[in-house]
Amino acid sequence: MTNKPLHFALIAGELSGDILGAALIRALRARYPGARFTGVAGPGMVAEGCEKVESIDALSVMGIAEVLPAIPRLFKLRAALIQRYVAEKPDVLIGIDAPDFNLGLEKRLRARGLKTVHVVSPSVWAWREGRVHGIKKSVDLMLCLFPFETAFYARHGVPAAYIGHPLADQLDDAVTPLRGRQALALSEAPTLAVLPGSRGGEVARLAVPFAQAVARLARQIPGLQVVTPVAKPSLRPGIEAARAAHAPEVAWTLLDGQSRQAMQAADVVLLASGTATLEGLLLGRPMVVGYAASPLTVFFLRTLGMVKVVNVSLPNLLCGSAVVPECLQERCTGELLSAAALPLFGTAEARAQTESFTAVRRELRRDAGALAAAAIANLLGQ
Repeated sequence: MTNKPLHFALIAGELSGDILGAALIRALRARYPGARFTGVAGPGMVAEGCEKVESIDALSVMGIAEVLPAIPRLFKLRAALIQRYVAEKPDVLIGIDAPDFNLGLEKRLRARGLKTVHVVSPSVWAWREGRVHGIKKSVDLMLCLFPFETAFYARHGVPAAYIGHPLADQLDDAVTPLRGRQALALSEAPTLAVLPGSRGGEVARLAVPFAQAVARLARQIPGLQVVTPVAKPSLRPGIEAARAAHAPEVAWTLLDGQSRQAMQAADVVLLASGTATLEGLLLGRPMVVGYAASPLTVFFLRTLGMVKVVNVSLPNLLCGSAVVPECLQERCTGELLSAAALPLFGTAEARAQTESFTAVRRELRRDAGALAAAAIANLLGQ
């Protein structure tokens, strides 16, 4: 083994990618104490010692309508990263999520002789399966967070390893709603956590139907209190406007971040489809999922028939059945969301849902960072 310290380049998208990147850096540093880490990073990765080439916010776009205006900027960023890492020649380039950006980057750098790893499989098993051929050209190794994904890659000849999910290693499902409410100085009243997303487009489409659902539930559940973690300051005005217009009389607390604490305080969670649903599952919280993509995105998906799954939320995909109500697109209304959430404030209905989460939690707790580091070491022949 060379005496030169290993250089790992990590390109993360979204805050969930920052969590994964931080766990991976910790595990790789334990294995390679002198290693250098650089890349597109969030605060967690920076705290673990990653030299930030660009902020993780640069890749936080989603949906066809949202991505189109950002394409020139993203192309410029990818070109700059290619130029940098062709010159620096890191031992491994690790793309974390953000597949539309990272897989193209990985393909170009792999063609120039760099070893490439991608963490978090895109949902090729759910829609646009043909993408797997591009993935095969892009990566030396795919690291999968969910157990059913490796069989798909094996069928297509793509080296893949299952590592579990770092969130499952972190989260404590023993925190009761009462303890969670005490931590946030909330009353002991029935509590609903409302999470309308972490992107501007999501909040713009979901804040109103979510607020309408809150108003309906408050009329049926005496003393209901609501707590919403605001992912970033720019999202607060939209949430406050929806609250003022549709649920002005409800005891509704807005937090700066603290999504985990908000869910821990809740009896029931109403949230946008995404990584937060997995966090809710791991915390053992009953939930209802709502989502409405932009009209342009929906047009392309429906017209081209690119979606292959009936359920879209991670809890339902992992449980193998529709245990979590999903109110999507035209069905994402205050009336339907509240009708789905109301029964979950009853013990029997909530238990029926959360009992399905137990086996999933156990399966995903694998020490993902350590398994990922071991797989990367194996790729390096070390």
